[in-house]
Formats: sequence, structure tokens, C-alpha cells
Amino acid sequence: MLQLKTDALMATPCDEEEDNMAMLCCHGKNGEMFMLARYPDEEEVELTWDYEPSTLDGLKVTLSDTRLLIELAAGDADALGGKDQLEISHSTAAADLAEVEETLQNILKGTGTFVRA
Repeated sequence: MLQLKTDALMATPCDEEEDNMAMLCCHGKNGEMFMLARYPDEEEVELTWDYEPSTLDGLKVTLSDTRLLIELAAGDADALGGKDQLEISHSTAAADLAEVEETLQNILKGTGTFVRA
């Protein structure tokens, strides 16, 4: 399992300047970059890890107040350098978590599983 620590998750449920793309991203303490994104008219989710983009068919995302767990299907493990899980420890403000949740629901709708822990 890969692990990443970040100060905050940055979420955009619907970016009108980017054709209504939903996007969640963060930067790790060691310069790592993670991003999940999806356009409303596409069925695949794009995951970017360390600036390398991959498209995924299905994934499970679990969000809690201090943790975000990304679980990939076995066939998609190459998106995370051979690992099938990424655990992100975050300090996102409680007031911002609703937007993070809405963004994840938009990204995963019809193609993945979202769990609020």
C-alpha cells in the first residue's frame, strides 16, 4: 500500500472552465502529486499519480475525516506503480469535507464505489 500525507484535499465538484470536470487533488509532503478526475460525459476515471495519468474502469474510495483510501481493481495496479491501494492522510478542514464528498460522488457515479466512513 502506498501512503501519502497532505495538508488538505482540494476538490472541485464541477469546474465550468474545464467542461464541468470533477476533480480532487493533493500534494504530498515529499512533492508527490495525486489527482482523480472525470468529465461528466465520460465513463472512465483518470487517476494521476506522481504526474503519470492512467484511466481506470472501477475503483473504491473511502473518505473519513482524516483519511482517504483509494482501492484499485487488480488490473489497474500499474496506475500506482504496481500497488492496488493508496492511503492519503489529510488534515482537510471539516467545513470543506462536504465539497470533497460531493466531488468524489461526481467522479465515481456509475463507475466506482464511494464510502463515507
